[in-house]
Amino acid sequence: MGKAQQEDHKTKQKTSEFSLVRVKSTWKRKLGKKINKDTACCVSPAKIYESTTEQGTTWTVVSPITFTYTVTETQGLLDPSNDTLLLGHITDPRQLEDIKKSNKPIRRFVVTDQEVYKIYSTKITEYLEANNVVYKILALPTTEENKSMEMALKILEEVNNFSLDRRTEPIIAIGGGVCLDIVGLAASLYRRRTPYIRVPTTLLSYIDASVGAKTGVNFANCKNKLGAYIPPTATFLDLSFIQSVPRRHISNGLAEMLKMALMKHKGLFELLENHGCMLLDTKFQADNSVYGCSSFKAASQATRIAITTMLEELAPNLWEDDLNRLVDFGHLISPALEMKVLPSLLHGEAVNIDMSYMVYVSQESGLLTEEEKQRIISCMVGLELPVWHEACTMELIQKSLQDRLKHSGGLVRMPLPVGLGQAEIFNNTSYEILHKAYKKWRDELSVSSGDH
Repeated sequence: MGKAQQEDHKTKQKTSEFSLVRVKSTWKRKLGKKINKDTACCVSPAKIYESTTEQGTTWTVVSPITFTYTVTETQGLLDPSNDTLLLGHITDPRQLEDIKKSNKPIRRFVVTDQEVYKIYSTKITEYLEANNVVYKILALPTTEENKSMEMALKILEEVNNFSLDRRTEPIIAIGGGVCLDIVGLAASLYRRRTPYIRVPTTLLSYIDASVGAKTGVNFANCKNKLGAYIPPTATFLDLSFIQSVPRRHISNGLAEMLKMALMKHKGLFELLENHGCMLLDTKFQADNSVYGCSSFKAASQATRIAITTMLEELAPNLWEDDLNRLVDFGHLISPALEMKVLPSLLHGEAVNIDMSYMVYVSQESGLLTEEEKQRIISCMVGLELPVWHEACTMELIQKSLQDRLKHSGGLVRMPLPVGLGQAEIFNNTSYEILHKAYKKWRDELSVSSGDH
């Protein structure tokens, strides 16, 4: 604004800028920017602008919202002596000290996936009881087919019955991406925003769902059509959960890892290209067999690069104000494909089929060499991911790209690799290129690739 008051003689508009100052237990607006910080208890970063014309008065509120959330790698998360799960989200040392000194028992509402509960119920229960936690564990079938508002409401009914304190008792979600998404949405709705903690138990959620702010459920036969951008107060990552995941689900997570490699990090691509089979065999664990300690070194290196490159893309654009997003690679066609063949394809598998086709589009557009294309497809096959699916027709591709135009401000915003570990966004890929790439993709890969 510059000046506290401005007059626009054409419209006879007078605009005033007010700062907001805390005086005892109330807020007062003060004209202008220059506030005596010594006499004011607290000056809010919020502003109110008041504009007056002959037609009336308009108040414009500018209120910066800052979300702070932590993503923490840890080991032994369910070891009773490790208090990370209960207290790791608290960043204020004084608050932490008060809780530790207090005789009041900690209360936690835990939502977990049914399958995860079968494996970890004893560990979770023993952990909570050893720490004298008053708890409720809700185990639900959090599958893509059940990812609905009904499921979110079921969680909310139970949360309400538990009489959760909405500021000091975060809901804990332990499970795969679907579980984390549903619980996140439920928490964001309860009392308008209740903190929640994410504990991913699959590789896919470890490097994808757990590090962002998105929550959501499927609606009107569309993936994640209802949701919010409310990040967890904390995410706790423990690679040991991955050892109980079936091999196919490890491949599923490797697809999202490969996405980040192709978009942003050649070193990660080469790591997956050279060590993908080892990561599958060892399930990202330290291994005493033929691989020795190199398996865990590769696992921690791969997950760390995938997470940091993902956070680089998400942190400045948490609310997706900028629709040009490299992390959308593999997500232009896959949502429609995944919903069409549910439950036969896992999320990462559908994403990989989308990426596989887009690699052909890149090559056909002159952005990738034939050799680079072959290296990428070979890497996908090595990670035991599907590279083609008969349900991914040209019709489905066209419809997906048309829908993309509607939801992306009239532009396709197609991320494409322009080399290994580099990418750009394109809006002008012709139908001719899309069709030629599709034909080549189908002819070269449909024979060798069996459907999952």
